[in-house]
Amino acid sequence: MVIITAGMIGVGKTTLTGKIAEHLNTQAFFEPVGENPVLPLYYKNPKQYGFLLQIYFLNKRFSMIKQALSDDNNVLDRSIYEDALFTKENNAEGNISDTELAVYLQLLDNMMQDLNHLPKKAPDLMVYSETTFETILYRIKKRGRDYEQIDHNPELKDYYYKMWSAYKDWYREYDASPKMKIDLDRYNLDDPKNVEIVLGMIDERLAAIR
Repeated sequence: MVIITAGMIGVGKTTLTGKIAEHLNTQAFFEPVGENPVLPLYYKNPKQYGFLLQIYFLNKRFSMIKQALSDDNNVLDRSIYEDALFTKENNAEGNISDTELAVYLQLLDNMMQDLNHLPKKAPDLMVYSETTFETILYRIKKRGRDYEQIDHNPELKDYYYKMWSAYKDWYREYDASPKMKIDLDRYNLDDPKNVEIVLGMIDERLAAIR
C-alpha cells in the first residue's frame, strides 16, 4: 500500500506522515527540505532561484515516487503530484518565465510517462491535510526556520495565502488516486487521542479502497 500525504507548508503533514508510517509499520519518505541548498537562496531572491528550486524539487520527488511505487509499502511526505502547483504559482508571481514553465511541464510530463511503466502506476491513497490560514502562520512561526518567517519578509504572507488558497483547488481537481481530507485544526496531532482518531479514519478509507 503506497500512501502520499499532501498539504500546505506548516499544515502538519510531515508529522502525519511519520504517524502513518509508524502505525502501518512501513517506511516514510520525507520531503527534502533541511538538506535543500537552494531553498534558503530562493526565499532571499525568488526571481533568481525560482526555476532552479523547482527543478531541484522535481528531481528529488521523481526519485522518491519511483522508489515508493517500486517498493509498494510506504508513505511519502508530499509528492510529484503536487509539484506543478508550486511551479505554476512561481510563474504567476513572475519568478519563473513562461519559457521556463514550458520546459518544466515538458520534463514533468516525460517523468509521469515513465511512471506508467512501473508495476504500480499510482499511489493507493492521497491524504490531504488542511487547517485555517491562521494556523498555518502560527505553525510556520513555531517551527522557526528563519527564511520562512513573514517578520523578515512581509511579502511571504501574501505568497502563503495564495498557496493556501491554491491547494483547495488542487485537492478538488486531484484524480491520480483515491483521496481523503483531514482537518488538522479539529484533529490537532499534538493530542494523542486525535492521532488515534485520524489513523482510524485512514484505516477505514484504506479498507474501503481494498
